Amino acid sequence: MPIQTNMIVTYALLVFIWATTPLAIVWSVTDLHPLWALALRFFLALPFAFVLLWIFKSRFSLDRISLHSYLAGACSFIGSQIFTYLATGYLSSGIIALMFGLSPIIAGLIGRFVFQLKLYPSQWLGMAIALLGLGIICIGGKDQHIQPVGIGLMLLSVVIYCASMFWVKQINAPLEPMTQAAGSIAVSALLAGAMLPFIWQFAPTEIPQAKSLIGLSYTVIMASLVAMFCYFKLVQKIKATTLSLTTVVTPMFALFVGVILNDEKLSFMALVGVVILLLGLLVYFSKAIKASYSARLPEDF
Repeated sequence: MPIQTNMIVTYALLVFIWATTPLAIVWSVTDLHPLWALALRFFLALPFAFVLLWIFKSRFSLDRISLHSYLAGACSFIGSQIFTYLATGYLSSGIIALMFGLSPIIAGLIGRFVFQLKLYPSQWLGMAIALLGLGIICIGGKDQHIQPVGIGLMLLSVVIYCASMFWVKQINAPLEPMTQAAGSIAVSALLAGAMLPFIWQFAPTEIPQAKSLIGLSYTVIMASLVAMFCYFKLVQKIKATTLSLTTVVTPMFALFVGVILNDEKLSFMALVGVVILLLGLLVYFSKAIKASYSARLPEDF
C-alpha cells in the first residue's frame, strides 16, 4: 500500500507540474526575450542535473552512442521548446498546454507513416475530432490571445518533441534515465550557448521583475528537474497507458490555472473547440482507457 500511495502522489505531482509549466513559461518571458528565457533555463538547470546524477550515483557516459542519444533527446528539450517559447506571444498558457496534449496523436501519425505501426479506427476518429476542435479554437479565439501563428508554432514544437522520442528509442542507448536527461540538458545548454550571438541584442540589462524570476525558477527546478524525476520514476513503475492519460488530464488543469492565476479568457466558440478537442483525445485513448481500467487499479500503480 505505501508503494501504491507513493506512485499516486508522484503521478499527481507530475500532472500538476505539467499543467502549471506553460503558465511558468509565459511568466518567464514577461520582461525577458523568449529565447533568452529559454537559454537561461538550460544554463541554470545544467548544474542541478549533474548534482542529481551525483546523488543517484549515475554514470555519465561519453561514448559515441551515448552522445548520439543525448543529441536526440536535446531535440525534445531545446529543439521543441524554441517554438513553444516563441508561441507565448500568440497563445495563452492554457492553449499551449492543450496543444501539447496532441502529442500522442502526432506520435501516432509518425508511427503510422514512418514506422508502419497500426492505428485503430477509434484513433483515426479521435484525430478527426481533435482536428475539428483545433479548427474551431483558431476561428473562435482570435480576440482571446489565440492566433493561428501560435498554433502553427506549437504544432512544430509537438512534432519535433514526438520525433525526438522516436529518435531516442531507435538509438536505444544503454543509459539510465537520469543520465539520458542530464546529457540532453547538457547538449541543450551548448546549443543555447551557440544561439546567444544571434539574440545578444535582446540580452537583459537589468534584473527581471519578480514574475519573470518566479516563472524562470519554476521552469528550472520543477519543469526541468522534478518533473523529469517523476516521469522517469513512473515510466519504470506503471503501465504506459496509465501514464499517457496525463495528456488528457493536464490541459484541463492548465486551462483552469491560466484563468485563475493569469486572468486568461476564452470565447464561447473557443471553449467549444477546447471541449471538442479534449473529446477527440478521449476517443483516441478510448481503447487504452478500457484496457487500463479492465484491470484493478493496484496493478497499475
